Amino acid sequence: MSMTFGIVLTPRSGADWAREAAAVEQQGYRTILLPDTRFTPSPFPALAAAAAVTTTIRLRPNVLAAPLRTPAATVRETAALQLLSDGRFELGIGSGRPDAAAEAQWLGTSWGSPAQRRAQLVATIAAVRAGVNPTPPVVVAANGPRMLATAAEFADRILLAAAPGATESELAELVRTARDGTDRTLRFTHQVVGIGQRLPIWTATKLGLTAAALADAGAAGMIPAEPSAAAEILERRREKYGIDEVIVPAELAADFAPVLAYFADHDS
Repeated sequence: MSMTFGIVLTPRSGADWAREAAAVEQQGYRTILLPDTRFTPSPFPALAAAAAVTTTIRLRPNVLAAPLRTPAATVRETAALQLLSDGRFELGIGSGRPDAAAEAQWLGTSWGSPAQRRAQLVATIAAVRAGVNPTPPVVVAANGPRMLATAAEFADRILLAAAPGATESELAELVRTARDGTDRTLRFTHQVVGIGQRLPIWTATKLGLTAAALADAGAAGMIPAEPSAAAEILERRREKYGIDEVIVPAELAADFAPVLAYFADHDS
């Protein structure tokens, strides 16, 4: 079991999107991820466009908000992506960000209570597994105890939706909570927050965070810029917690490139 890496991209234009998708495939990323928000392009057509200019890289929404679509709509779009990508689609899905209720209202869909959103998530996963061939891997984003329990029951992989400042002990607690009460072998994903002294602009400006403050607080999403030091941390988490996939924001791709190259050299 080796580490795999995904990159979160957002299209700026059709031409740029095609170039970026092809480039990250050549760089060694396993998965392209695209957010599902009102303020980013719809993930299904964008990922279909990425599929057309790539051959091996996986394609995943990061993550679909289940309340924004009916299960049948998600089945239809997933089947289209599986067809157009020759089976490279992965269903990244969650019950919706806490601030996404307004997006559901904008789309004319019902938001519902947390329990209702979890029920729709489960119904959507079941519908996709019954109605799409080949069945895509299902990656469920989870943080709270109820969502972690739901993900542990139904997901092929769990995205640990930890806060940017979450420490490694807090990550460990999320993993423990997910593993409690299940005999299934669970695999986990975690997203990088910063590398060395670099943060994405959104994290720094909208959240008001600094790399120094996050590092001082022991944020697990902050990793060293030195490749071997970063690899040591990530490999230890893989062995200890089963976190064998790491997601990198596109803004940090240049900073992460030496780490990616380090893994490629040592896996060969």
